[in-house]
Amino acid sequence: MPVVEFLTDDEASAYGRYGEVLSRADLERVFFLDDEDRELVERRRGEHMKLGFSLQLLTVRWVGAFLEDPLEVPASVLDFVAEQLGIADPSCVKRYTERTKTRFDHQWEIRRVYGLKEFGIVEVDLRAWVEARSWTTGDGPKAIFLDAVSWLRERDVLLPG
Repeated sequence: MPVVEFLTDDEASAYGRYGEVLSRADLERVFFLDDEDRELVERRRGEHMKLGFSLQLLTVRWVGAFLEDPLEVPASVLDFVAEQLGIADPSCVKRYTERTKTRFDHQWEIRRVYGLKEFGIVEVDLRAWVEARSWTTGDGPKAIFLDAVSWLRERDVLLPG
């Protein structure tokens, strides 16, 4: 059976990553480090670790997934987060990926502290939801896909790759 594509190339490439230009309001609303966030960030040693950890935390909040390269964030996000942390030179974050295991350790901690679930835990439930939705609405695959992403995000599930 041939695969039918329902997302445009731009929509598909934006899935699970930063796609659009972020407004100042988006930055202030989603990329703000609250007291709980700051407590976790302050456990890190070195500005590069604090900034890298913060970027992973805030990226998973915005995108719904951890990035393959946790430093592939827009400059506006990097600068906004560095400013909150009082880091004068945001380029120090380049050192964050020197030790590969660090980003995975940080992802695990973020998952645990914020209750994020892996996709496999809810896959059966999502399949049932999609099947029911397909039979009971006139919505096409694109609408169901976008709503499925919302369904996952509402349940604190990391988006599948």
